[in-house]
Amino acid sequence: MSKKVIVIGSGFGGLATAIRLQAGGHQVTVFEQRDKPGGRAYVYEEKSFVFDAGPTVITAPELLQELYSLRGLDMSQFVKLLPIDPFYDLRWDDGYRFQYGRNIESLEKQISDKNIQDWDGYQKFLEFTKKVYQKGYVELAAAPFLDFSSMIKVAPDLIRLKSYKSVYSLVADYIQDPHLRQAFSFHTLLVGGSPFRTPSIYTLIHYLERQSGVYFAKGGTGAIIRSLVQYFIQLGGHLYTNSLIDEITFKNGSTSGVRLSDGAHHEADAVVSNADLVLTYEKLCRSHPQAVFKTSKFKKMNHSMSLVVIYFGTSKKYDDVLHHTVLFGPRYKELLSDIFESGYLADDFSLYLHRSTASDDDLAPPGCDSFYVLAPVPNLKHERIDWEKTKNEYAQKILNYLEKKLLPNLNKNIVVKKIFTPNDFQSELQAFEGAAFSLEPTLSQSAYFRAQNKDRQIPGLYLVGAGTHPGAGVPGVLNSAKVTASLVAEDLFK
Repeated sequence: MSKKVIVIGSGFGGLATAIRLQAGGHQVTVFEQRDKPGGRAYVYEEKSFVFDAGPTVITAPELLQELYSLRGLDMSQFVKLLPIDPFYDLRWDDGYRFQYGRNIESLEKQISDKNIQDWDGYQKFLEFTKKVYQKGYVELAAAPFLDFSSMIKVAPDLIRLKSYKSVYSLVADYIQDPHLRQAFSFHTLLVGGSPFRTPSIYTLIHYLERQSGVYFAKGGTGAIIRSLVQYFIQLGGHLYTNSLIDEITFKNGSTSGVRLSDGAHHEADAVVSNADLVLTYEKLCRSHPQAVFKTSKFKKMNHSMSLVVIYFGTSKKYDDVLHHTVLFGPRYKELLSDIFESGYLADDFSLYLHRSTASDDDLAPPGCDSFYVLAPVPNLKHERIDWEKTKNEYAQKILNYLEKKLLPNLNKNIVVKKIFTPNDFQSELQAFEGAAFSLEPTLSQSAYFRAQNKDRQIPGLYLVGAGTHPGAGVPGVLNSAKVTASLVAEDLFK
């Protein structure tokens, strides 16, 4: 029999969960507090420039295809994914450049030219990441970890795969050259973790990219969101924007629905939260006896770094700039220590530059380019940075650096600009401590030790998104939706 499910939030995790449950025969309603769906995959538009606010690196496209396959559909009929190769143009402050992509001959030449011994090391590293991918991604990414025994069962495999090592230390076991060590360890920053603190299981990202490639959607990541929303509604689901949830309601300790800020109550047999973990427990579950304990638990955990993101459009095109560019500053470990440990805003930075119009000219007016650049920065835990006073100066420093290193005459060619800081992550996305990726992906905050997809102390409450197992990033969040939807469906059919 059809049951009612409410999903709070319309990010990738919320939408994918909603689609799976709606396709499974339940009546699902999604409530989104902002004016457009997408969560972190929001879209800004100004003067015909289109900016994806969040994820732009799309990997594991089969996870998106799975959603359409629930109704025997081909995703390519709804979304066109454009392959990106090279995946990343990596540039260092000292002038070294490495183009990392799928072409194995190009990789061999670049690595061998840098350090001939590292080519043999890289091949061994790639073979190791294949084993990690098989265990950590294929076997465990969509497996629920609801009790400690589930963790004990996989512990021998995790030890065998050296999960006690950090990503950087594992890369260093195979690669000697400092630049190449950075090239093959920076991926953890894409899911909110420092390569010096994130367990080596996350090297699976490297193999995942080599296995399935890196893509960008025609029309931007927002085109994927729009397609998923349309598909969900065609399945019979309902989605409401500008709908702020005031609280999750309970009856006899179990969820009974949600109450909106306008006072309207909507009943449900299950509630799935795609909202921030601390927000979910501290505010939305405030009337439940478990709320204080759960809030305290998640506040004490380490949350990811935050970001400063500058969205900008230019009146000219920079055709020699590739789709994804990573600019490493003069420091690596020391800068990451400032970001993740001390909480200081350093004078230097490392940057990720996204030029969407390298793949899709329609995202800017003719003859123009659409960019965003992000800098990892400390979250708000240490309260050492006044972003309202600092943001314009810091943003200008980044733009000046880009002008000097990559984009000539940038400042005079900028026609639109928007700055997003940790304060905005906290206020607009209600992210605890302004963390851009929810919980930090450390060994003690992975699998069973991460937020579980089903709350065993609050019946009827389920979680999905970056803070849950398996973690952040589009593949992680889509896999969390697979886990969560299966748990909801299993309980509703009991």
